[in-house]
Amino acid sequence: MKKARISHISLICLVLISLIFVSCQSQAPEQAQTIKGFKAFDAKAKEILSQMTLDEKIGQMTQPEQDKVLGNEGDMQKYFIGSVLSGGDSDPIKDNSLIEWTNLYDRVQEEALKTRLKIPALYGIDAVHGHSNVLGAVMFPHNIALGCTRDPELVERIGRITAKEMRATGIHWTFAPAVTVPQDIRWGRTYEGFSEDPEIVKTLGKAMVMGLQGTDLSDPLSVVACAKHYAGDGGTEATKAPRPGFPGGDVTRMWLDQGDTKVDEATLRRIHLPGYVTAIEAGVGTIMPSYSTWNGERCSGSKRLLTEILKEELGFDGFLISDYNAIRQINPMNLKESIMISINAGMDMAMEPGGYREFFDILKALVEEGSVPIARIDDAVTRILRVKLAMGLMDDTKTHKADRSLHNAFGSPEHRAVAREAVRKSLVLLKNDNKVLPLSKTSARIHVAGKSADNIGNQCGGWTIRWQGQTGEVTPGGTTVLSAVKAAVSNETEVTHSIDGTGAEGAALGIAVVGELPYAEGVGDREDLSLDEGDVATINNMKKAGIPVVVIVISGRPMIVNDILPQADALVAAFLPGTEGQGITDVLFGDFSPTGKLSYSWPRSNAELPMNINMPTEKYNPLFPIGYGLSY
Repeated sequence: MKKARISHISLICLVLISLIFVSCQSQAPEQAQTIKGFKAFDAKAKEILSQMTLDEKIGQMTQPEQDKVLGNEGDMQKYFIGSVLSGGDSDPIKDNSLIEWTNLYDRVQEEALKTRLKIPALYGIDAVHGHSNVLGAVMFPHNIALGCTRDPELVERIGRITAKEMRATGIHWTFAPAVTVPQDIRWGRTYEGFSEDPEIVKTLGKAMVMGLQGTDLSDPLSVVACAKHYAGDGGTEATKAPRPGFPGGDVTRMWLDQGDTKVDEATLRRIHLPGYVTAIEAGVGTIMPSYSTWNGERCSGSKRLLTEILKEELGFDGFLISDYNAIRQINPMNLKESIMISINAGMDMAMEPGGYREFFDILKALVEEGSVPIARIDDAVTRILRVKLAMGLMDDTKTHKADRSLHNAFGSPEHRAVAREAVRKSLVLLKNDNKVLPLSKTSARIHVAGKSADNIGNQCGGWTIRWQGQTGEVTPGGTTVLSAVKAAVSNETEVTHSIDGTGAEGAALGIAVVGELPYAEGVGDREDLSLDEGDVATINNMKKAGIPVVVIVISGRPMIVNDILPQADALVAAFLPGTEGQGITDVLFGDFSPTGKLSYSWPRSNAELPMNINMPTEKYNPLFPIGYGLSY
């Protein structure tokens, strides 16, 4: 009887232990999400919020350009500015050096800490392929190239290095990654997207968020990421019209940028939303709604997109930042209405580069008249404070100055080695007749030609020092293809060079480096993706010498290569590799076999555009399909 009673008690204990274990297991994901999420900082955020005046709250929601607000002495304090940005060409006054960027960051925080509550400012910048506004930074391949690697671990490492180089200047918020899914490669922002395939985008976008933010945003080597541009910016339809305000925009031509994505909600969710789902899973702190429209409604003013889907359904608990002056596009004739619509739809912070005073005054009036509920203001500011608290910005023990000891690792060989790895893993071998590749390092003579053979600016593309990028010696510390070839071959090999491909007679082989010149949004929209006449002539000149020719295409998207394909014994897509040209020669000379697979479909002709894997199968007939890539 006693044994039976003990056995009975033991059984009850086992059952209870099992129930507790199962209960803990079932609650673990929810608890993990709560700890991971920004809502964990709500108590402190609301304590700070309770001390704030309406002016101080609106100040937290206002983001001017750094040079505009610093140029108006006292405005940081008068408008209680909670965030600043450096847009594409908003640089330090003196130069773009590491020291000057660091000095600028420290000045911004010094001004922010003069406000009544001494709340530090968030400083945002477009570090989209490395800390790409700063001279001497490592410029990684753009996302289109990283998509060819299919390597999330590598992308995460790139995010970590980008964060470390950003924090060397103090700046702690990047408007990246773009988790756009471009469906028409004529769009000038195609290279900002990892792929036309949402599966690739959602995997690599999540990896980049994890790399940038790390495991703890309060880590002094982490930065806040911003998934953009929500949602459907890569699905806009082409239109022809003038676009005043952009270079060359006064004439009628084709535009895709900031257009209309005409798809039903099911298609939007299937193609354009997955990257945001995984970015939120990774704990992304901020999301930027798009300039573009969804079926005619501005994304920046869509309550369906910003609140119902993103915040309520997907559980995003960070904050939303508008794109550059984007709120003003909702109703260009009525700024007050535009602000009211956007803030009520769920926008939390307004990027108002030069019009920050106007935004501040109008939003305050809207609240005072009851057109924007104070509850919406409190929600927005709570979200902003959550992120600042998660970053450790509200820690009174910190000086809030940049850590200048990080300058030692800025642009370091260790960082460049990762960029070089990314280059070689992103190269896609499209053609290799008669096994021309890999090349011999002991050839008697190699002739290198093309406008991008010795041009670091062309390798890096847009968003490099300048918003639109620039050709030529844009930044120190990198290696061009020509320099990389010279470093790779033996001492007995002669390397000659010409821009136009002439002078190749007598060489053992030729390398032609051709493609696009740098561009960014708007300016890069192109109806004709053919290689230019100069590139075709360069390749023909080399071929006339009767030698094998390896063609490397450096571009922000697949190009139409029909005119040169018969002349190219080997064809390599390098996309926009960044500063580390030796990653290209690592593959050309056989130190590594090519492993890259196309992240976009490569069309046969302009007439086929737009073309992607999401279109009906019967219409999909590319020259090289997505996922294509040869090896040795």
